[in-house]
Amino acid sequence: MGEVFARRYELLDPIAEGGMGSVWLVHDRETDTVLAAKLLRHSDAGTLLRFMREQSTRIHHRHVVTPLSWAGEDDTVLFTMPLVRGGSVDTLIGDWGPLPLAWVAKILDQTLDALEAVHAAGVVHRDVKPANLLLEPTRQEVPHVRLTDFGIAAPLDQPRLTATATAVGTPGYMAPEQQTGEGPDPRQDLYAVATVGLEMLVGHAPPFTADEVPDSPLTQVLVRARSQDVGDRPESASRMRSELAAVAPVGWEPGEIEVMDHFTDHHPHNSHAKPTTMLEREAVPAAPRGTGQPDNTAEPTPRSLLAESPVTPATPSALTVLGLTALGVALLVLAIWLLLG
Repeated sequence: MGEVFARRYELLDPIAEGGMGSVWLVHDRETDTVLAAKLLRHSDAGTLLRFMREQSTRIHHRHVVTPLSWAGEDDTVLFTMPLVRGGSVDTLIGDWGPLPLAWVAKILDQTLDALEAVHAAGVVHRDVKPANLLLEPTRQEVPHVRLTDFGIAAPLDQPRLTATATAVGTPGYMAPEQQTGEGPDPRQDLYAVATVGLEMLVGHAPPFTADEVPDSPLTQVLVRARSQDVGDRPESASRMRSELAAVAPVGWEPGEIEVMDHFTDHHPHNSHAKPTTMLEREAVPAAPRGTGQPDNTAEPTPRSLLAESPVTPATPSALTVLGLTALGVALLVLAIWLLLG
């Protein structure tokens, strides 16, 4: 058995490592499900606030990964998400190289669908890139994208995390004004989406040269969305989505490409365990009324709204309570500093 975090989450295998933390496969011993979990060490107030923003950004949408629960232990916090088993667009490009127009169009359309909801909720993602576009294991069926990692997302109506202009994002995918520390603008996400589209077409990360980018109506939409002048880009995700739909291939021809399950060795410990992927969760039929089971027939939350209910925490230990109290104090001090500064 692996290490157990907060007496609930068994750490199985690391998935990825980043500058602010790591992502793990975990077994939730309370619900008997295999999930993905992000672990962050809260070393400073800025990191704490980013963690709070990410775990509280709950946008219910078929193409967005929504946090499930959180826990804290000593100087580390963890929050869980449904496990998206098909890897990412980054791994898809790494496995197959340049992607056909049909794949590019579907992935871009679904990413922009997600961003419509994100932007409608007053949030700019600021880190759209292939590694943050996860894929369900649909094999050769139409791909299913899930936008993830809201760690540096910026609400349009809240204070910035830094007092001075600082570039926040991933080099190569940041719009010019984002690189110079300008405030968040939804069109910065559109620039990043266009960059992802060109990357799928040429098979490698930016920068790109003019002679390697295929000339097509779809490419022309992407090039315009990467304009240096923010005013020359589409005014919204909806607008860019419409422009791409007008030039996208008709029908679905997957070719040889397929999205496989990357985590076949990690499934719940018994056959009665709850579904572990988002597609499985969404496919569970509603229980009959009066059975005592959750009623799934209620009207769904509008996809463009932030959830009003908080993330459900795991039962905390004494150390957890102490750590989260310190977290709250640090956030309060940071908020006061931002307001007075």
